[in-house]
Amino acid sequence: MTDGPPREAPGGPTGTSRLGAEWVLGTDGLRFRRAARVILLDDSDRVLLMRGHDFDQPQRGWWFTVGGGLGPGEDARAAAVREVREETGLVLSPAELVGPVITRSAVFDFFAESCRQDEEIFVARVVACADVETLSHEGWTDLERDVLDELRWWELDALALVTEEVFPAGLVGLVRGLLPRWDGVTRQL
Repeated sequence: MTDGPPREAPGGPTGTSRLGAEWVLGTDGLRFRRAARVILLDDSDRVLLMRGHDFDQPQRGWWFTVGGGLGPGEDARAAAVREVREETGLVLSPAELVGPVITRSAVFDFFAESCRQDEEIFVARVVACADVETLSHEGWTDLERDVLDELRWWELDALALVTEEVFPAGLVGLVRGLLPRWDGVTRQL
């Protein structure tokens, strides 16, 4: 899934980056990290997404699944559970995660840097939370507080009509393909 181990940048393994220490300079010259994401579904098949923006481009927003980088020594399943708790306050056990159902290597610009993130994406069912105000932002980092705008439960038909970017691309079709249950095949995007 990776292009090899990260290479050491001048001044140390991470060089200087506003993104954080978990982003290392990869062999391809891009900032790199491994990440875990979760497609959180409620009992009505709504998906919980976050909307954020780039600190350097506040006018550009996009929707994406809950998740983030793996910590030192952490596997993707443990990172997914931790990220869900930190970003939403919802507590899952590793056994409640299905998958990984999708893997992808995403290349994007953020904080005026080109980045590559290799992701394992899981699915989890949670008890319906009709009111996103009941979700917690207490685990958000300072960076997340600066660039995350909202959490929202989306019905798939409504999400299909969104004009802002949604990541991963084609999320509505991907989720519909996972319903009523995952077929056991991990898809590579």
